[in-house]
Amino acid sequence: MTEETYGPERGAEVLAMDRAHVFHSWSAQRGLQPLAIARAEGSCFWDYDGKRYLDFSSQLVNTNIGLQHPRVTAAIAEQAARLATIAPQHANAARGEAAARIAALAPDGMEKVFFTNGGADANENAIRMARLHTGRDKVLSFYRSYHGNTGAAITSTGDPRRWPNEFAIRHVHFFGPYLYRSAFWATTEEEECQRALEHLEQVILFEGPATIAAILIETIVGTAGVLVPPPGYLAGVRALCDTYGIVYIADEVMCGFGRAGTWFAFEPHGVVPDLITFAKGSNSGYVPVGGVIISDEIAATFDDRVFPGGLTYSGHPLACASIVAAIDAMKDEGVLENAARIGAEVLGPGLRELATRHPVIGEVRGLAVFWALDLVSSRSTRAMLAPYGGSSEAMNELMAQCRSRGLVPFMNYNRLHVVPPCTVSEAEAKEGLGILDEALAVVDRYYEG
Repeated sequence: MTEETYGPERGAEVLAMDRAHVFHSWSAQRGLQPLAIARAEGSCFWDYDGKRYLDFSSQLVNTNIGLQHPRVTAAIAEQAARLATIAPQHANAARGEAAARIAALAPDGMEKVFFTNGGADANENAIRMARLHTGRDKVLSFYRSYHGNTGAAITSTGDPRRWPNEFAIRHVHFFGPYLYRSAFWATTEEEECQRALEHLEQVILFEGPATIAAILIETIVGTAGVLVPPPGYLAGVRALCDTYGIVYIADEVMCGFGRAGTWFAFEPHGVVPDLITFAKGSNSGYVPVGGVIISDEIAATFDDRVFPGGLTYSGHPLACASIVAAIDAMKDEGVLENAARIGAEVLGPGLRELATRHPVIGEVRGLAVFWALDLVSSRSTRAMLAPYGGSSEAMNELMAQCRSRGLVPFMNYNRLHVVPPCTVSEAEAKEGLGILDEALAVVDRYYEG
């Protein structure tokens, strides 16, 4: 690394190329001024001026094993030298090993994996499988959800990104449990769980059980709020699916592979979905990949019937090699245990302590390395610090205060998400909490009481 390659002049060149030629997602293009990133390692990345940023966003909540993990980058390089690509109709060792590793982590009776390019097309193909397996069409999903930006996936999504993209048909939304902003006038977790399940059954009955192919839900709602389901809720969803012959699809794209301190976030709830979608967490997004873990019953539907789906890069050797290396490294290095411990001993207690001193924090929720602060201008009314579907001066200032101090969190509407890599150290977690403390002290002035 030389100063000429990584200095401010090179940073200006990189930014200029970006602004001249790159069309950014989810953005009006004119006013963008993205950070130009020079290098990264572990829980941190650096710009071309040499400024270090502590990554409390895991990029897009996906670098579970951290940035530039040497075992994963080495596996990609070795695979590139051996077999960089091959068409998906052929067998290759990397894909077979990745599928075997993932099936070994999944519940019994789920032996097959269909690989995709990312989480959106994982959900897209899971929906297709459910519809073909059941002979039904409708898909039910939460209003507070995000499932990706392809046809059925974005229409399954509940958040406002769905609105300009709603072209797929036969999708129905319902309210999931969210006690802090209950749609059911609940006052306890038990009430919220019971009433949310009653609501879901009413939706099923009024939509017609025989028309519903699947219920697609994020095990822990991610982008829409880090909403951890109350005890009994997922078991209730499983029971409703069994009663009415509906396929239960668990979207584990964000919450799986260590983010919640377990391989899959549904594990502590004692349920087994029919289809499990995964993506970026499986290899920390080092190479684009996703997939569907398929129950043996649904897989058997296509033993003698053509599955009408496929992708040129399904099970790409570089992506699959990175999955194998990431899973092996996570096991060998105790990454899941670290995520659970950091959440229980550092992030959870630290965030709750911040809430005692910063009135803009309405609620702290989460587990492991998956946390959100629900920010408010009034605790009594729970008025959001930014409107649903938008931002605000207060939230913009909070991000600016964090970045100026070298911290990059994940923000969405009125929420600040604390989602560092699963490998984050105790010292880094405490450093991030200290920066948040300073930034929130500035933003407390927006609290109206």
